[in-house]
This record gives sequence, structure tokens and C-alpha cells, in this order.
Amino acid sequence: MQNVYTVAQVNSYIKNMFTQDYMLQSIMVKGEVSNCKYHSSGHIYFTLKDAKGTIACVMFASNRAGLKFQMSEGQQVVVTGAIDVYERDGKYQLYAAKISLDGAGALYERYEQLKRELEERGMFAQQYKQPIPKYIKTLGVVTAATGAAVRDIINIAGRRNPYVQIILYPAIVQGEAAPPSIVNGIRALERIGADTIIVGRGGGSIEDLWAFNEEIVAQAIFDCSVPVISAVGHETDTTIADFVADLRAPTPSAAAELAVYDIEQLQDKLAEYAFTMQHMYRRTSGRYRQLTEQYQVRMRYLSPVNTIRMKRTQAVSLEEQLQRMMDKCLSGCRHRMAIYVEQMKGLSPLDKLNQGYAYVSDEKGATLTSVEQAAVGDKMTVCVKDGRLTAQITDKQREQYC
Repeated sequence: MQNVYTVAQVNSYIKNMFTQDYMLQSIMVKGEVSNCKYHSSGHIYFTLKDAKGTIACVMFASNRAGLKFQMSEGQQVVVTGAIDVYERDGKYQLYAAKISLDGAGALYERYEQLKRELEERGMFAQQYKQPIPKYIKTLGVVTAATGAAVRDIINIAGRRNPYVQIILYPAIVQGEAAPPSIVNGIRALERIGADTIIVGRGGGSIEDLWAFNEEIVAQAIFDCSVPVISAVGHETDTTIADFVADLRAPTPSAAAELAVYDIEQLQDKLAEYAFTMQHMYRRTSGRYRQLTEQYQVRMRYLSPVNTIRMKRTQAVSLEEQLQRMMDKCLSGCRHRMAIYVEQMKGLSPLDKLNQGYAYVSDEKGATLTSVEQAAVGDKMTVCVKDGRLTAQITDKQREQYC
């Protein structure tokens, strides 16, 4: 009689076959992610498909620590793990231990890893960014000798300021030889003393732009003593060089505008400044002219000449007043003197002599006022009106007159 097996037995047998197949226990499967779901338990359920088939996949939460990116629909990935049977449902599925991006996705993973490393080393730090000079004389350009990027830079820089010298280093910007070529270009332009360096190229895929994601290019930009503007690809493209550079431009054309100041704009500003200065000069000079006129009017009243003239007039007036007071005082003094003279005349011996009186003195000049002062035989001097007489006393006689 033929054996009859249960479903569980069949599923267990098939599971055992999968388990014994060494290749299925460690296999790498490439495909496109579909129906991706992040479960609340931490597990990730998704389907891996290609043009001819699909396979169910699961990554348990215990393995998610090694997943470096967020899985989403349409990603091309390589899943490393084991294929086994889930006995309850009788379905086989791929149990993922590791998931990595495939192709461009792998490059993107490398890009993110290098970006994290350089950021940890401080190469993106703002304090290391050099300011871009506002007015430059020499512009260095590291890019392909042919192509839209170099033409755009030359045209825009020449239009903004035809006096700026542009030095082109024709670098290889794509392929394995591109990174050392770009590095050599940066160092060469640094040695010749360019004021600013533009490093860039036109747009392309991540593979085309990959040279600007290499560590040696990032290090050369970081070490460059000349300010570097990164202008790689289109506005949506972002490379490691953009993070390390002193300034990031969305396109090569924008880089030329950032590096070269518009001379017409400068001339307009200078004209505006000149107009402003002239206006301020006229206004200021007018204000000071008005103040000068006011000071002139004030000086007419406060001038030292007027003050001196006024003081001189006051001095003359005081002099005249003093002269009048002195004349008045002298006149009074003369009048009093005349009175005193007349009074003195009445008391003067000379006046008495004129009236017939005489003045008698002894030989020594002492005035004789009494007969007791002289003796008979003494000589005496008699003063009369017109002279002196010398006499000798021959007799003396005392008499009482009053």
C-alpha cells in the first residue's frame, strides 16, 4: 500500500532538503525591492524581484544593526542570507542577514560612508571655510578643456569683469585618472597664486561625478590655501567636494557669478556713492556757510574792534570827567590858598615891617622881646623894611605898655 504523508511531514522534508543544501545556507541574491514593510516588531518584510520572478524576504530585527540605509520601493539591492522553508505556510523565503545597495546604490553607500568619516574629521567645519575675495584679479579653473562648463565660466566671468585673468587647468574629470588630475590642477593653480579656484564639471550620473567624491580630491581642496568654489553637476547634484570646499555653487555658471564681481554693478555703486557724497558735500557746505554767515553777524556785535572802540570812548569820557573833577578840585584849592595867603599876610613880619615896625635880634639871632634879654653895651640887629641895621645898646629902660 502506498504511503500517505501529512502536510507537516512534507513541509518538514522539504525544509530538511533546503537545510542540507550548502549553497542555500549562504547565498547572495540581487533584485529590486518591492512591497517593503517595516513591522512594529522591528522586522522588515519585502519582496525581491527581477524581470522573471519574485522571492519573499525577511530581515529580523536582530540583523538590522548592519543596515546602513532606509529601504524603499525600487531600490536595487544585494541580499546576503539563507533560503529556508517556513513550515507552517509551506513557503520558502530568503532570510536576510545583510543588505547592500547594488550599482549606483553601492556608490551611494560609499559616498555616505566617506561623508561621515570626513565630517567626523572636521573637514566640513565652518571655521575652516575661507572667505571668497570680493574683487579678484586671477581666477583659476580646474575642469575639462572642452565642454559646456568651461565655456559657461569663461563667458560669464568675461561679461561680469573682462579685466579678470582666467587660468584654465585642463583636468580629466571622469574615470580612474580623474582624481589625481583634479588634485594636480588644484595644487598647480595654488602655486601660481590664483585669487580663487573653481573646481567642477557639468552634470552627469553618480558614476560620472564620482571623481569629486574621492578622498584625495577632498583632501586637496581642504589643504588648499586659496579659496575653492565647488561647482559639480547640476543644482540637485551634491558631492563630497561640495562639503569640503569653501563655497558650493549649484552650477559652473553660478560659480563664475560668485567668484567674479560684476564690474557694472561696481561702477553703478561708485556712481551712487559719488552722487551721495556730492549731495552730502553740498548739504554740509551749505550748512557751514549758513553758520559762517551767522558767526559773521555775531562778530559784528562781538568783535574786539567794536569792544575796544567802545572802551576807548568810555576811557575818553572818564578822562574828561577826571579832568573836570581835577580842575574843580584845583580851583577850590587855589581859592582856599588865596584865603590862607591873605590870612598869612596879616600875620607876616614882613607886612608889619612895611607898616614901619622893626624886628630886633641879638648877635646870636635870637629875637629880643624884652629889655631883660639885653644889657647895655650889647650889640643887636634891627631888621627894617629894606634891610638890617647893627646897633649897640647904650641905655635900657623898662616900661609897661599893657
